Amino acid sequence: MRQTITGADFRRMMISATASIEINKQALNELNVFPVPDGDTGTNMSMTINAAAADLRKAEDPDLGKAASISASAMLRGARGNSGVILSLLLRGISKKLKGAEECDGVLWAAALQEGVDAAYKAVMKPAEGTILTVARLAAAKAADAANENNYFEFVQEAAIAEAKVALANTVNQNPVLKKAGVVDAGGKGWLLVLEAFYAVLQGQDIVAPEAGSAEVKEQAAFSDFDAEDITFTYCTEFIISRENDKDPEALRAFLSELGDSLVLVDDEEIIKVHVHTNDPGTALHEAINYGSFVTVKIENMRLQHTEKVLSEQEIAPKIAESEKPIGVVAVCAGEGLADVFMNLGVDGIISGGQTMNPSTQDILEKVNQVPADTVYVLPNNKNIIMAAQQVDPLTPKKVIVISSKTVPQGITAMLNFNPEGTEEENTAAMEEALSTVDTMQITYAARNSDFDGYMIHEGDYLAMYGSALFGTSRDIKVLLRSLAEKVRDDGKEYITIYYGADISEKHAQKAADLFSQICPDADVNLINGGQPVYYYMISAE
Repeated sequence: MRQTITGADFRRMMISATASIEINKQALNELNVFPVPDGDTGTNMSMTINAAAADLRKAEDPDLGKAASISASAMLRGARGNSGVILSLLLRGISKKLKGAEECDGVLWAAALQEGVDAAYKAVMKPAEGTILTVARLAAAKAADAANENNYFEFVQEAAIAEAKVALANTVNQNPVLKKAGVVDAGGKGWLLVLEAFYAVLQGQDIVAPEAGSAEVKEQAAFSDFDAEDITFTYCTEFIISRENDKDPEALRAFLSELGDSLVLVDDEEIIKVHVHTNDPGTALHEAINYGSFVTVKIENMRLQHTEKVLSEQEIAPKIAESEKPIGVVAVCAGEGLADVFMNLGVDGIISGGQTMNPSTQDILEKVNQVPADTVYVLPNNKNIIMAAQQVDPLTPKKVIVISSKTVPQGITAMLNFNPEGTEEENTAAMEEALSTVDTMQITYAARNSDFDGYMIHEGDYLAMYGSALFGTSRDIKVLLRSLAEKVRDDGKEYITIYYGADISEKHAQKAADLFSQICPDADVNLINGGQPVYYYMISAE
């Protein structure tokens, strides 16, 4: 029985966990209890943890603390969807506890699991029972009990897995929606797969998935376009400082911004991490030491190291657009028509994504960095993207404010209340308040048979959503359109906008608009080609 693990072990554990999630990705997707085609828990968890595996494969013999840090950093930036964000936060807490450790025994591992749980719970405003959080929390608690009994890593991990299995099985009883569908929580199942993959490595049974992580390797090839003649500052200087005083990191940011370019400074309660391109790294380090002790320092001559191999391994800081205005906005949506609507309302950038296509934290970060503004608002326009967006702020020197828009119509209404000349406080209040003034209706289709909210749903049925609730189901889309129009009329709505999707012709969309105009004669009805996938119609009513 293994008493401790090392950095090499942790590296193998993470790569095996990635393979396990990849192998079981579709099975996790299929655990979705609602038959709308948003089965993306497995996909989001797979893409998130694959980011860690890709970076770990490039790392040469990292010690335990470094391997955990590499994993946490990559996963935070690659996090997709709520399940991916929570998974990244679990690893971020584990990394924090393993920082500086060469080996990990049972006691330290139990503490690391608990640190991960604390980090994940802190990020969720209203934690619900019967989710990945529940499974992780109970497994960590059992690990702590086991560590008091036996300090062997393997013993503690066995106990954590046994409890995670019990907790996962009970999720079906804790969450009414899961109970109705008779399934366990997909995210909780994913975390169990991770814990089991960790244990498999201890048994010498590493899990391997075909071509695991290949997409991430291909993405690195983009760095080969970097031209040495474009290098203004020679030295890529990176360091992490352990915070030991109350000096404001913003003062260090201001100093370094005068010393070079490509500056990225991220700080939390414990560290300040800096990346800067400069011709005088000594001056940068001399100033930085005033803020605390160096944890790591790396200085590379970018001219001498300009080869394809080195570029594929270098961490290149994102380009940060210089500020030309105080406030900017980016929005998430899918469909050229919807993108045009947002751009016409003054949005600076569009992040392609939405239902079944959740952008990662990295995707959102890159678009935020391209906006030439000091402060950037993000409109997620989907409840499963909000958490990923909330992770962006500490990763960029820009201030990021996430508006909690859960639908595209909410995001559009928020933009109608945005004032580019207003203050951050005024715009945040106005945009958040505007979200409650619009009702969102959506029509999509059922991916499988189900009994949900008293509705017997059959694969291929049209489904109508009113807000986040199922409004009705039918084999005839006209029946649902008529029912929604009658609901809007009875609610006394005055402004109706119908966005029709990529699978709806203009002719049929016009008939839908005519139906709403007929049933709601006192309302102003507008028809727009949204071009969105998944949803045949998105309808807003105010």
